[in-house]
Amino acid sequence: MRGPVYSGPESNIQDMFAQSTAVLTQPSAATFERYEKRGGIKSAFTYVLVAAVVSAVIAAFFALFHSDVTFFGQFFSRLITIPVQFLIFTGAVYLIGGSLFKGTGTYPEVAYTFALFFVPLSIIATVIGIIPILGWLVSLLISLVMVYFGYLAVQSSMNLREQVPAIVTLVLAGIANFIVGMVLGAALGGLFVAG
Repeated sequence: MRGPVYSGPESNIQDMFAQSTAVLTQPSAATFERYEKRGGIKSAFTYVLVAAVVSAVIAAFFALFHSDVTFFGQFFSRLITIPVQFLIFTGAVYLIGGSLFKGTGTYPEVAYTFALFFVPLSIIATVIGIIPILGWLVSLLISLVMVYFGYLAVQSSMNLREQVPAIVTLVLAGIANFIVGMVLGAALGGLFVAG
């Protein structure tokens, strides 16, 4: 497992959007390979922050119509939890893929690769998610699509071309993310409740 050092150029949001479009319209490990070294941690988390802001603004707006959550609680909890859970999930992919399966990717490659599909798909899920019933169904479909893209991203960013190591890495990272998400949810629970 290589160290998380990245010294290359960072991509801007416009470049990442174009790369996301390519990844989403031409899904394959080879497409991810083409872009994984075009940015690093700073680019990845800047891009993820865009998704967090969109989610935070929408959640905060709808909090105005519910007495059980607060505007600022929804806004700040989304700004915090989305990047933190992205860090935990991609960190778990890097650690599990590298230590259990001898994957040779770096953390910047993992973070950047996952950001390329996570950000646009999560924004679409957030925006469509506000539509009753249809939003739930589309969000479920997008979640399944994210699993597929996650599989391709693990293959590419960790250089795990065989199916079983890539799938196990993705599943174990998902379990780690779920557990940490529960802990974060409990820790930030006071922000969700109107006081």
